[in-house]
Amino acid sequence: MEMKGIIEEIRAVLDEKDSLREEALKLTREIVRLSGDAVKALHRGEVERARERLELAGRKVAELREMLSDHRDLYHTGYVQSAHQEFVEASLFFAYITGEEYPSPGELGVPHADYALGIGDFIGELRRHFLLLLLAGDIEGAEKTYRTMEETYEELMTLEYPKGLVNVRVKQDQARGILERTLEDLTRAKLSKSLEDKLTQVQNYVNQ
Repeated sequence: MEMKGIIEEIRAVLDEKDSLREEALKLTREIVRLSGDAVKALHRGEVERARERLELAGRKVAELREMLSDHRDLYHTGYVQSAHQEFVEASLFFAYITGEEYPSPGELGVPHADYALGIGDFIGELRRHFLLLLLAGDIEGAEKTYRTMEETYEELMTLEYPKGLVNVRVKQDQARGILERTLEDLTRAKLSKSLEDKLTQVQNYVNQ
């Protein structure tokens, strides 16, 4: 082939990829937005709205996967991975709040590596829930959430793979820090509650 013909062929392929990339970026932004909406709704106690947002996000995830089925290089880019992580985080948090079983990577339609990274983000969302429970004075509920964080972290730590396969070490390190701060917060809250109960007992004794 002449160079002109080769360049035209390259241009045709790259033009198609560029167009798909723009469409993929739009879809990933929608997935992130919908997943964020679902998490916010769960924190407000709006379970059905969260379910609706997640179902819509799930359809966008499937649409993205189908659209890029012949372009695996685009499918495994950072922005697609980030959207998957957000969707996994929201889906796991939804399951925790509603008491449903955690959905598998296959059920969510996302790569296993992206799912693993989403687990790390899920731990961070559980901390936010934990803090809201503490603010509401629900120490028992907060401790239950902490135990879930701890169990999830221990499972996440069993994934030991090179960075080139899945960069889970960063999520593990972040989760460790989150867990340590959460335990400190829980310990202070329980000590404060214990002291408050003792002071109440003394006050009641004095008033007798």
